[in-house]
Amino acid sequence: MDATDEIDRRRLVAVVLDDAATGQVGVEQQHERQIAIYDLVEENVFGLPGRDDGPYALMIALHESRLALDVRTTDGASIVTHLLSLTPFRRILKDYFLICESYYAAIRTATPAQIEAMDFNRRALHDDGARILEERLAGKIETDFDTARRLFTLVAALHWRG
Repeated sequence: MDATDEIDRRRLVAVVLDDAATGQVGVEQQHERQIAIYDLVEENVFGLPGRDDGPYALMIALHESRLALDVRTTDGASIVTHLLSLTPFRRILKDYFLICESYYAAIRTATPAQIEAMDFNRRALHDDGARILEERLAGKIETDFDTARRLFTLVAALHWRG
C-alpha cells in the first residue's frame, strides 16, 4: 500500500447529519450545515484504531441525550457506533451559542474592533469544543485537530435552535 492509499483509507467520504430529533431548521441553518458537511468531507483525517478498511461514511445524531457517531463503510455497512455523553459539551455549547448570537447581532451595529473581539472569543470556544471532542474520541476515532473542529461544528449544528 502506498502513501496515497493510506490517506484514502483514513478519511471520511460522506457525512449525514440526522437532525430528525431536533426538528425542522430554517433555510439559512440548513445551508450552514451543508457547508459544514462539505468542508468536512473535502478535508479530513478520520480513522478507526486497528482498522484499515476506510474510507468511511459517518452519521452524526443525538440518541437518548448522547452524541451518536455511527461509522459505516462507503456501501452503508455499519462498522461501529460510538455514543458520547454530551455533558462535557453543555457549557461550551451554551457559551458558543450566546457569543454567536451576539456576534451576528453586532455585525450590524458594532465597531470593527468589537466584532473582531467577539469573533476571537467565538473561535476560542469553538477550539475548546474541538479539544473536548478530540479527548472524548481518543482510542475510538483518530482525527486531527482540524477534523475535530469541523466535527464540532456539526455537533453544534445538531443543538442550534436559532
